[in-house]
Amino acid sequence: MAHSGRRIFISAIAALLAIPASAAEIQHRTEYRVTLAGLPIARAAFLTQIEDDHSYKIAGSINSAGLADLVTTISAKTSVSGVVRNDRLQAQKYSLYYKSGKKARVYEVSYRDGNIVSATTTPAPKRPKNWIDVTPRDMRSVLDPISGLVFTGDTKVCSQTLPIFDGETRMDLVLSPKGDEDFSTNGFKGKAVVCGVRFVPRSGYKKGRKDIDYLSKSNRMEIWFAKSDAANVYAPVYVRIPTEYGMVTITAVKYGSDS
Repeated sequence: MAHSGRRIFISAIAALLAIPASAAEIQHRTEYRVTLAGLPIARAAFLTQIEDDHSYKIAGSINSAGLADLVTTISAKTSVSGVVRNDRLQAQKYSLYYKSGKKARVYEVSYRDGNIVSATTTPAPKRPKNWIDVTPRDMRSVLDPISGLVFTGDTKVCSQTLPIFDGETRMDLVLSPKGDEDFSTNGFKGKAVVCGVRFVPRSGYKKGRKDIDYLSKSNRMEIWFAKSDAANVYAPVYVRIPTEYGMVTITAVKYGSDS
């Protein structure tokens, strides 16, 4: 998998794993297991803080494990901060530090009222001729890839389109309802809402990339959301991402407060 492909994969994991704290001024750690065709490839952990002034911060780390470590070492650190406004988590700053082997990049995005006001990549990458540039229109009314998948308890989770920008690629995640399923893990036991997901790349990628074309044509991607009654929010607990190499699954091994 190319460097850019691994970066999108890490960003997708980050987007699908953040879970909010269960009350104001409470720190909350969540942990995940990532597998490819049933074999472990990564571990992830997130720490969330929501304060009394309605500000929030989510910080996470992702590290390759098992099979993936035999190929190359991949690691990432990501964070987002913002405010809770109009029953949504609205980002102000988002960052992703991504390292694959000896190569590393930093992506930083600033938001104002849901619009992107700046986006930088360090070091600056060389773009191929068939690169699809992100336009000013693509940078309006967008979500960050972490808190953009956290919803208040009265939201119709699976009946919306999520406009995501991860620092490089602008994509839509089109959610559709697929019923519910039983889900159990440390801190949660109950029903999870199942959403089918259609991946629609908009800009910020190389035209003709096989991994993006494969995912955009698939109808097998799913996200399961569980409700945290204490925080009155829905967040992902299980994800299926089809790839050319097999099905990637992301499973919450802890969901809920430490109490």
